[in-house]
Amino acid sequence: MPPAGSCPRAEVRMAQVVVVGGGPIGLILACEVALHGVPVVVLERLPEIETHPKAEGITGRAIDILDRRGLMIGVDGTPAQPTAGERARIALGERRADSLQPKAFPGARHFATMFVLRPESPDLLVPQQVLEKELAGRAAELGVEVRRGHTLTGFTQDGDGVRLDVDGPDGPYRMEAGWLAGCDGGRSTVRKLAGIAFPGTDGITTGYRAFAEIDDPDFHLPGWFRKDNGLLVYEEGPPRFITLEFIGPPANRDAPITREEFQESLRRLSGTDVTVTKVHKINRFTDNERQAETYRQGRILLAGDAAHVQSQWSGPGLRLGLGDAVNLGWKLAAVARGQCPEDLLDTYTSERHPVGAQTLEVQRASIALMRPGPHVDALRRLLTHLLLDEDTNRRLTAVVDDLHIRYDMGDPSLTGPLVGLYCPDLRLKDAGGTVRLAELQRTGRPLLLDLADDPGLRALAEPWSGRVDVVTAECADAPADALLIRPDGFVAWSTPAGETSLPDALARWFGNPART
Repeated sequence: MPPAGSCPRAEVRMAQVVVVGGGPIGLILACEVALHGVPVVVLERLPEIETHPKAEGITGRAIDILDRRGLMIGVDGTPAQPTAGERARIALGERRADSLQPKAFPGARHFATMFVLRPESPDLLVPQQVLEKELAGRAAELGVEVRRGHTLTGFTQDGDGVRLDVDGPDGPYRMEAGWLAGCDGGRSTVRKLAGIAFPGTDGITTGYRAFAEIDDPDFHLPGWFRKDNGLLVYEEGPPRFITLEFIGPPANRDAPITREEFQESLRRLSGTDVTVTKVHKINRFTDNERQAETYRQGRILLAGDAAHVQSQWSGPGLRLGLGDAVNLGWKLAAVARGQCPEDLLDTYTSERHPVGAQTLEVQRASIALMRPGPHVDALRRLLTHLLLDEDTNRRLTAVVDDLHIRYDMGDPSLTGPLVGLYCPDLRLKDAGGTVRLAELQRTGRPLLLDLADDPGLRALAEPWSGRVDVVTAECADAPADALLIRPDGFVAWSTPAGETSLPDALARWFGNPART
């Protein structure tokens, strides 16, 4: 790898923001920055979107995030949800055979394969590749330049910017950028070159997720089954499998996965001599849990799996990464445009790092609860009964789905009791009709909702009119008379805090109006 500054080609290409990694997190971060008129280049080492199995659904807060940008609208992937009585019967063990998921309840959510959680809204069951394609289309609409087959090989940074060495299809070249965001996965080149520590715990499992054909479709009952040596998931039509064994991490995660390797795992868990006749798609995984010590180092930022890796159960990676991207995007754009000081970017780590740390704890607990053995069996039975309590169930579901997040934005007595919480999708009515808050947030701009028709409030916000949209409307379920909502959907100021504190909140998050 040539050191930065020794690139053999003299050509230098300029970019205000460079995002390394063209998966869903890199693409949505690029879109978030581009929404504010900041030019973005995405470098993706792969020539095309990967086809092997990845996340198979969008859950919890991730659904809200995409809705507020007008993404995945009209995509039908939502299953029916079980009733409270059905969830209770699942929890109490009225299952077909020994399956963890009866066929009668296909929409049940799970924690550690215990199908008793109550989501606020149904999951959107669509493959990650569908989301990636839609995000690629949105990025093109916003003028984001996505360079596939381009690999970052080195960089240096100083107070003025970042100089990158890139290896492209036509050879190496150099780039200069104001900011560099690493969204390049758990083995992030950006994170490693920046020297950001990545502490955590090693995996204790080896798992496979596969779409495959077998010689005997009746080799095992369909469903989710906790075995003496791990977990077996078998779903019919087309056949889908998940195997998980507590045998330590894979010796080499990069090695090609053979049909025989997956077949042996399936045989050990099922106790049969089933033969895998054909594998269509497969990936190998483990449960290592790691988090970057910081998400920002100077002009280098990390998001998604580059900032944290975790086990795949309950699909936290995509949801957590999307939350990173929408938290960072508008802040990075404001700093890149010179509207806000660089220390605004420090709030990205202070807000998102604790969320990532808690997610890793939840995932470690989930893996621990799937271990075989009578002691864990007893713990699962106890927790299952506790989850029959509606309040307990909702609290755990909120944590699993990232619905519990509250950022520390200062003294609530000065900024309002709702500050730091995610604003619900309010229905707002004005002379033009009724509109959802989610629809107003499609532009990615901050909103000041005046729900009490207060001209004094609007006058205070006037100096920020070029950056903040003021909406005067009626709201039957208004949580306050006025709300300042950041582009990521979180409340930055609300009544009954005094109106005189509104300019302070506007300046803190969206810059001094005198600066352009």
